[in-house]
Amino acid sequence: MTVLAPPRLAPRYDAVIIGARCAGAATARLLARAGLRVLVADRGRHGTDTLSTHALMRAGVLQLHRWGVLPAIQAAGTPVVRRATFTYGADQLPVPIKPRDGVEGLYAPRRRVLDRVLVDAALAAGAVVEYGLRLIDLLRSLDGRVVGAVLLSEDGRAYRVETPLVIGADGVRSTVAHLVDAPVTRAGHAAAGVVYGYWARLPVDGYRWYFQSGASAGAIPTNDEETCVFAVTPADRFAEVFRGDVAAGYRRVIAEAAPELVERLRAAELRGTFHGFPGLPGYFRRSAGPGWALVGDAGCFKDPITAHGITDALIAAELLATAVVAGSDAALAQYEASRNAMATPIFDVTERIASFAWTLAEVRGLHRTLSEEMAREVTAMAAHNAAGVPA
Repeated sequence: MTVLAPPRLAPRYDAVIIGARCAGAATARLLARAGLRVLVADRGRHGTDTLSTHALMRAGVLQLHRWGVLPAIQAAGTPVVRRATFTYGADQLPVPIKPRDGVEGLYAPRRRVLDRVLVDAALAAGAVVEYGLRLIDLLRSLDGRVVGAVLLSEDGRAYRVETPLVIGADGVRSTVAHLVDAPVTRAGHAAAGVVYGYWARLPVDGYRWYFQSGASAGAIPTNDEETCVFAVTPADRFAEVFRGDVAAGYRRVIAEAAPELVERLRAAELRGTFHGFPGLPGYFRRSAGPGWALVGDAGCFKDPITAHGITDALIAAELLATAVVAGSDAALAQYEASRNAMATPIFDVTERIASFAWTLAEVRGLHRTLSEEMAREVTAMAAHNAAGVPA
């Protein structure tokens, strides 16, 4: 294979980020704002959708607000969420989402909205974003340090780009993690499978979470006056429930976990098709090494049952950008340590919720613990932001 100099790119950047979803785009924006020359390469297309729980938690919304991109999320018609209601069997627990720090409430944007807004913000900050490029190899110095990337275009041309840092923001099947042989430093055991659909004519009052023995469901208001309704089972039950007739399995789980939604779904309109995720145990990977780093799901993945993935990605982007600007391997190692310290308590409670090995009283207690840990997360990020890179 002939490796060419890229025709429309510089031969060298301060950082090359693989993946232009929320973790990669947010990291690119922060680094470009700090004055670094940044290239983002993504194999997909600008503004496309992807599998997501959509729901942002408080820490994630506050990051978007701090970066000045929340108005674009609002302008896209993303509804503000002022209440979360948890239903445990027949018992309901409404929780008001109070305005805080200049933010009205929570938001659950479609990924074609959120990712596009963050990419556009990265471009405005001076980052270069190129689609239709995928990573196929890393360049290394004689001592093994990563010093660049080889990118393959859709027409089969390979391009060489030099950089002191390659960042993998390329998801659970991260090519960067594979090429640097990043080990899993902690593996989870629990996993939940989910099928979701988007429904019109199904208004909901904020986030709705439903829990019943062996099943869970949720309803999240998002863009275009649609509601994302998802049905969740333990991963080892996923194939039994959904094989053969996904729609029947979906309605069966909704009936088990959220019977109040059954009649409302009959009157609503399904937009598009159902989408499924059979489940994957969470993990932490080693996320920094000589000339490389991982951010978002590439470095740390939690089961989606607590809908914390986007918030995790935005937090990790901030932590990583601070380390990159500091400019040392020690700072990158501290990034991983800081991320792990912040993510571990929520990872632990997510594992327990995703196991479905709880009574309704127990899962209610787990949600109290989750709420306490998310409040600590907000406090920790406020302290970090006060001393971190410029927004």
